[in-house]
Amino acid sequence: MMMRFSAEDLLSALLEATPRPTAQAPRDASGLYGLVDHHGDLRYIGSTSSAAETLYKRIHQRHRTGSENTSHYFSAMYNTGRMWRDRKDALTKADGDIAKALRNEFVVDHCRAVWLPLPDTEDIARLEAEVLCLAPDDAIAWNRRRMQAYDEPVDLVEATLRRLGWGAREKAAIERQRLRFLTSTSGSITVRTPKAMPKRQVRVTPFPKGAFRFFALDVETANHDRGSICQIGVACVRPDNSIETWVTYVDPQVDRWVFTYLHGISARTVQGAPTFAEVLPVLRDALNGATVYQHSGFDRSAIAAACGNCGLPVPAWDWRDSVHVARAAWPELRGNGGHGLASLKQHLGLVFDHHDAGEDARAAAEVVLRAEGVQPVRKRPPVPTGRIAIVDDEDFDLIEDAGDTVMVVREPVAAPMLPNAIPRQHAARHIGTTEITQGNIDNNHIYLRSFFEKFPADAIGGSNRASAAQREIAVDWGGGTVVMTDLDGAKRFFRKRGWIREFFERHGARAGDMVTVEEVAPYSYRVALQQRFS
Repeated sequence: MMMRFSAEDLLSALLEATPRPTAQAPRDASGLYGLVDHHGDLRYIGSTSSAAETLYKRIHQRHRTGSENTSHYFSAMYNTGRMWRDRKDALTKADGDIAKALRNEFVVDHCRAVWLPLPDTEDIARLEAEVLCLAPDDAIAWNRRRMQAYDEPVDLVEATLRRLGWGAREKAAIERQRLRFLTSTSGSITVRTPKAMPKRQVRVTPFPKGAFRFFALDVETANHDRGSICQIGVACVRPDNSIETWVTYVDPQVDRWVFTYLHGISARTVQGAPTFAEVLPVLRDALNGATVYQHSGFDRSAIAAACGNCGLPVPAWDWRDSVHVARAAWPELRGNGGHGLASLKQHLGLVFDHHDAGEDARAAAEVVLRAEGVQPVRKRPPVPTGRIAIVDDEDFDLIEDAGDTVMVVREPVAAPMLPNAIPRQHAARHIGTTEITQGNIDNNHIYLRSFFEKFPADAIGGSNRASAAQREIAVDWGGGTVVMTDLDGAKRFFRKRGWIREFFERHGARAGDMVTVEEVAPYSYRVALQQRFS
């Protein structure tokens, strides 16, 4: 019987495979593979494109030692600093060849790959296309060069040089290449001795002046650390409802850039930009005592994380969530695209470039303004000191006041969640159904990809435990205890998986059965198995 390969199972296998040195790739097999960068992140998925190629030839030879100007991604992504060369420049060929040799050895030392050998009878090109359609964006950030080449990982290059034991001639050659690289990217270079370097002087963009009704704030980050803010945008809404946008790049002072493929911001982009500690005083003064909207809970948590990284107190702004505003104003979007900015952009006809902090902040402000026209409410009086209002987080505050009509949303106050208890039951809301594959059963996971965007953003983390989300969700699976876990944003399933084996065994799960997921309360979910009857 011919074995059938599911694209979802193949993708899962690539995402979960242990990265190994490129030289260990099979010399006598074809199939799918992934390239892993010096941070340990999967960045490219490809296949042996012809019968004449093996995994070893494609990964260790072509991607590692091939030309940086073609589809050889290790070569292209590390064509930087002392490893840079312009292969078309005959005048610098000698130095360029030494830089390329350093790059080849750097990849051996610090990069890795994963692979899945497949039978020659399989249509590998078709499987690759199907896997690429399912793959998370960060796992294919190198595909079609959607991500810029890295800045030189200086410490790692130095480690490779120590292993190689190169002498003065080779080191002089790669230093010349580094200077040529700087010239090629900036057009000119200025070399100063350390004593001649001027003291750092950074000017933060002045914040708009005047009276404002409310603000909307958005951030972009460099990597899965929420404090790695690299851009901040604030939309300032005046009493006449006109919007003035303030935007600044921020230097997060990190070596790891994961989301450049998404927002286009890199270490080069923020060169010379102020740090978060230099930007915060401007924001603290401007937003003091004001209402500040965010679209989901991510931006508030990012500001808090950045303050923590700098050892600064978190500003006590009056945070509101424009997602809650949108849910109340346009309930018809529940289960029909949702209330994310991408869905609201289409539903409301908004015009903005997603994943630009200034544009997204303006979009969030426009969502609030549009909602005010749909369902205006009265301003609430302040809650007396020492009293806490506990309300449903979907509700608008409809308290009558003699003041002007404005849109406000009551902030939910969450009761402490016990590790083994689901909060008070609300009416369960079905958020998705997924089919179980044999790969799910073998590897103890449940794919959530078709409805992943319905989970709260602040419960979604990175691809490993070190980049777990700041908040967890509760999962009731019918066992003795409720599972507390966050969600793996790369693989798009529950990060904790020990309970899933017992869940499958308890219900006798088979490939083709369906799992349903319901939201029973904010951050609380219930999973159930629906068996396929033969």
